Amino acid sequence: MANEQNLIPFTSNQSREEAKKNGAKGGKKSGEVRRQKKTMKETMKVLLSLELPESEGKENLKQLGIEQEDLNVQTGILMNQVNRALKGDLDSAKFVRDTSGEYIGAEEEKEEPEHYKVSIPAKDIPPAFIGVYRDILNREHLEYWLEGGRGSIKSTFANEVLIDLLENNPKMCAIIIRRYTNTLRDSVYAQTEWTISQFSETFIGLQDNYDFKVSPMEVTKISTGQKIYFRGTDDAGKIKSIKPPKGMYIGVVLYEEFDQIQGMATVRKINQSIVRGGEDFIQLYVYNTPPSKQHFVNKEKRIPKKNRLVHLSDYRSAPKEWLGQAFIDEADYVKETNPKIYENEYLGLETGDGTNVFENLEIREITEEEISHFDRLYKGIDWGWYPDPFAYNDMYFDMARRTLYIFDEFHANKMSNEATWEALVEKGVTSDDLITADSAENKSIGDYKSYGAYIKGAIKGPGSVEYSMKWLSTLNKIVIDPNRCPKTAEEFESYELEKDKDGNVITGYPDKNNHHIDAVRYALEQIWRRKGQ
Repeated sequence: MANEQNLIPFTSNQSREEAKKNGAKGGKKSGEVRRQKKTMKETMKVLLSLELPESEGKENLKQLGIEQEDLNVQTGILMNQVNRALKGDLDSAKFVRDTSGEYIGAEEEKEEPEHYKVSIPAKDIPPAFIGVYRDILNREHLEYWLEGGRGSIKSTFANEVLIDLLENNPKMCAIIIRRYTNTLRDSVYAQTEWTISQFSETFIGLQDNYDFKVSPMEVTKISTGQKIYFRGTDDAGKIKSIKPPKGMYIGVVLYEEFDQIQGMATVRKINQSIVRGGEDFIQLYVYNTPPSKQHFVNKEKRIPKKNRLVHLSDYRSAPKEWLGQAFIDEADYVKETNPKIYENEYLGLETGDGTNVFENLEIREITEEEISHFDRLYKGIDWGWYPDPFAYNDMYFDMARRTLYIFDEFHANKMSNEATWEALVEKGVTSDDLITADSAENKSIGDYKSYGAYIKGAIKGPGSVEYSMKWLSTLNKIVIDPNRCPKTAEEFESYELEKDKDGNVITGYPDKNNHHIDAVRYALEQIWRRKGQ
């Protein structure tokens, strides 16, 4: 079956010598074209520098004060264009405008250094990643999370970026990380060999400047000593022990099959041990989007972080000739026969793995206009200190449409009851607003009453959790504003039934990561307890 590995051209199966020969063929051809262009350019320079023949035009130039040594063919052409522009020729006017920038003040201009001598050839940049590539060149973020489905070319792009960065930053080294060490050689190591051979088709001799070794598994740029290391997280000690050549540092970190890594704690330890010693860093995280919203990758990417860019791509943005008709046919077949698998495996969407409790969510902005029409509000509290938080929610229930709107929250750790009440008052809660809270903490309810709150404990009782959860999950819609209620949206989106070690769904609702869900259940108790609801 087609998969992203099929996208690596046949050169990845060749020997190093064969790959060199094939890369050299393309290099020779492109070299011939460049030499022809260079010859034509030099010939044109000679023609333009020839002395201008005697003519009326030459005399006019002398009268304008043009020195004898500057009376050449180029000057004559420029003067002719100026005269035509003065007579209203728009094309000549544009020519003069555009050309003047090359000469005015040219003597004072200093030649700027060429920042990017080697860059990803335009023909090789997957269309979906052009904006990301520009973002990387401008160093607008540190972390680039490249998620998506099969055939989105994200691995190819990430490897191209890695080589691009090393070629243009001589003090940088790089490391490519996967979960298991025994998968490195046939995956990321082979991908790196192929990527360098592809660059060599445009930049002659580049491949000959790299030395490939498998024991230890690393690639060395011969002219500078820069290295690309390959490591598995199943042997974290070997990652910590890496010591780049003197004066260099690991500036590029590429995690492949990132969703298979042990978790963010492992990632943080790795980054802390290798991301140091320099000022310019890029981290690339490449993965197929896990279906479960509870997966650590999906939970982590939803946490706002200024220096992180999450980019979603899928096979539809890749040129069809890169994928092959067999891949397209397989994608169409899965789309027709199993749409949910298609959405996850090919479009890279979080579809859940059949254990999502709330399939009726609508995560969007709830406008002030909508809120102004909410005539009866419900408020709930789930008590907490640490690590469990204090959770409060404000909501409206449209009985006729069986739609719940959750538009406000308060979330805090280690805050006294008095402090949380003051925070709710600042939000606009008054002594006339009924709050339904977890009845397990009578003392907290008593404290709130002493502050002037109109509060009561939830009835709860046997079966209340199962009944209220089923009621919520069968509503037509639960609309949550992610800006006003980020913690609430996260809880509802990621709340899933658990599975045992054999993959069987465990009966019952997990009592964790559900604090705002509980606050919502308590607030609406007077509705879902009614007969017929």
